[in-house]
Amino acid sequence: MTDVAPDAAAPAEAGPEIPPAPGIRVLAQFIRDLSFESPRAPDSLHASHAQPQIDLGVEMNARGRIDGLFDVDLKLNATATRDGETVFAIELLYGGLFGITGVAEADLEPVLLIECPRFLFPFARRLIADLSTEGGFPPFLLDPLDFAAIYAARKANGGGSMLGTALV
Repeated sequence: MTDVAPDAAAPAEAGPEIPPAPGIRVLAQFIRDLSFESPRAPDSLHASHAQPQIDLGVEMNARGRIDGLFDVDLKLNATATRDGETVFAIELLYGGLFGITGVAEADLEPVLLIECPRFLFPFARRLIADLSTEGGFPPFLLDPLDFAAIYAARKANGGGSMLGTALV
């Protein structure tokens, strides 16, 4: 006779299936569209001018794909003006391909439009800083963005569901 632990000899019982832990995987990041304009160069490059006024626009969009992944875009527009004239304008549409697991359908939109842009933002911020520098200006360093507040404001302004339709 051999000593066998009672649990080791018993067949495994089929218990309730445990849902996967919530997870976000960044599968790819890419520049979808990029534009830099400096219509007043080289005159606008003189350091003696007053600091320009900078307006920043932020948009987030997400679309489900037929392969179960999600395509998320972070669009940043930065326009610097001085005395009512454009000094430079940057438009960046930065995208990411994400795999999302363990997130309930009701929680998917905030994950895609808050958490996913948080992953993309540092890379988009670096691109904008590099681009402004290459354009002859000091690096334009964006302050961190509160994507949760941007999402909440957009929802409060009647923005129902903000997810795009599945790509075919």
